[in-house]
Amino acid sequence: MEALKPTPQLLIKLGSIIVHYKEFLSSDGHYMDKVALDSLLSDEDVIEWFEQMDKMAFLPKIRKNIN
Repeated sequence: MEALKPTPQLLIKLGSIIVHYKEFLSSDGHYMDKVALDSLLSDEDVIEWFEQMDKMAFLPKIRKNIN
């Protein structure tokens, strides 16, 4: 996979992360949004994309280890 040319499947996963994050932070958010976020953030495609983008310095650096 090329990080700068994501597949439609990866774009759907990244978009879902954004939607679930917004829902989780809203007054209507619930634990299932957190479960969905955890699942998406542990997805192999998402992890690979994140690592590639990080190597190219296209993402903010995480301030502390959150894993």
